[in-house]
Amino acid sequence: MDFAFDARTEELRGRLLAFMDEHVLPAEAVAEEQRAALASPWDTPAVVEELKAEARRRGLWNLFLPDSEYGAGLTNLQYAPLAEITGRSPQLAPTALNCAAPDTGNMEVLAQFGDERQRKQWLEPLLAGEIRSAFAMTEPDVASSDATNITTHIERDGDEYVVTGRKWYISGAMNPDCAIFIVMGKTDPDGADIRRQQSMVLVPRDTPGVTVKRAMKVFGYEDHSHGGHAEVVFDHARVPVTNLIGEEGGGFAIAQARLGPGRIHHCMRLIGMAERAIELMCRRAVSRDAFGKALAQQGVVHNWIADARVTVEQLRLLVLKTAWMMDTVGNRGAHTEIQAIKIATPRAVVDILDRAIQLHGAGGVSQDFPLAELYAGARTLMIADGPDEVHQRSLARRELKKYL
Repeated sequence: MDFAFDARTEELRGRLLAFMDEHVLPAEAVAEEQRAALASPWDTPAVVEELKAEARRRGLWNLFLPDSEYGAGLTNLQYAPLAEITGRSPQLAPTALNCAAPDTGNMEVLAQFGDERQRKQWLEPLLAGEIRSAFAMTEPDVASSDATNITTHIERDGDEYVVTGRKWYISGAMNPDCAIFIVMGKTDPDGADIRRQQSMVLVPRDTPGVTVKRAMKVFGYEDHSHGGHAEVVFDHARVPVTNLIGEEGGGFAIAQARLGPGRIHHCMRLIGMAERAIELMCRRAVSRDAFGKALAQQGVVHNWIADARVTVEQLRLLVLKTAWMMDTVGNRGAHTEIQAIKIATPRAVVDILDRAIQLHGAGGVSQDFPLAELYAGARTLMIADGPDEVHQRSLARRELKKYL
């Protein structure tokens, strides 16, 4: 395993670091000011569109998509250090580069499983950044950590599918530019194979019967990073059968294919969040005194910073190994490693952010620093894309099989 950055990665890193320093980080405060003046908190601040235009001008667009026909054609190993950089400003940088969830996963699904018409109608405008999208799987009335529990019905009626169900925490759905939902539901609820009961269909937002009921808060506040999280009701929403993605019964397999890259992208960005937390800790430690000496001279602060650095270096190597394995043996071959980073990364970054918040005192939980928002995002990822316990269960079973 050779994790040295190749020439293309180094060149893109240089461009991206310059873009972050010159445009993205200075735009954070501007975006907050503009959002406060908008008619709706879900409208896009003007500075975000300016960032997107600048990213395209610099050739920093759709970096996440390995298919060179649609994206930058980067391997997972090449993309990993770039995603880490964007994690330093998760509210702005991924969106500026058109590399934000849930659009990334939805574009991957359409590129891999969509037909020519679906790619033309939905993938192309997503790639161009003209529209946004949402992925509707999680439901409030069942334990959605087990995807076989979902109860949304997708019933065929002649040349149409009728979609009925209630979803929540549907990321991106509050964004007024969200034009399309990928909805997972059951087309064969009584099927013998519980992993062949589900299918995915494309449901345009303006379909009669689709109601975005309310924004779901995260730790008590509205999360703008992905265009909000919504409760969405599908009340006998009708779409053509041609809106089926792949085949009936293929929804579970598509979901697994979608979540693999999504999990590693999240972990890459989490490392960037941790790096920013370390930077903020160090700046705070050298600028504040307590009990007669600088915080930077306090032994406990030394421990926090040292432990954070060691943890980040360990996590980065594990993520890079996982990216390398996904490139060389595929997502299935890297299944254990994908689960390992999903378990290890969010909980470790939450701990680093917790220490950074502690070091900042009241400022750490305020809106004047990004730490509270970063903490909420990292803590949420211990639930999203499969709770830690689901991955621990699966990983442990794989280990135990060696001894049975």
